Amino acid sequence: MEQLLSLFFDYKEAIFIIALSVFLGIEVISNVPAVLHTPLMSGANAISGVIIIGGIILVGHADLSRFSVELILGVLALFFGTLNVVGGFAVTDRMLEMFKKKKPTKTN
Repeated sequence: MEQLLSLFFDYKEAIFIIALSVFLGIEVISNVPAVLHTPLMSGANAISGVIIIGGIILVGHADLSRFSVELILGVLALFFGTLNVVGGFAVTDRMLEMFKKKKPTKTN
């Protein structure tokens, strides 16, 4: 427990910035009009691509002989970044399908 408290004390500025970023992100996203969701999703996919690259770097530098913080954070970054990119492309594809012309159906 002491190690956890010392970790929080050592990295209190970074933890504060991350917590502030989360609250700021929630506030910004909740106030985005529906018209801007597609460009916002494109930006999120680009950011997730950077997160995937960071996860690959973390896993590449992690000590694979034991579970380390770098390995766990790298795998989580890879998983959630990939999930976000794939989900973003799936939603974008569904949205683009709505704007395609429908093929006329033959009625008997």
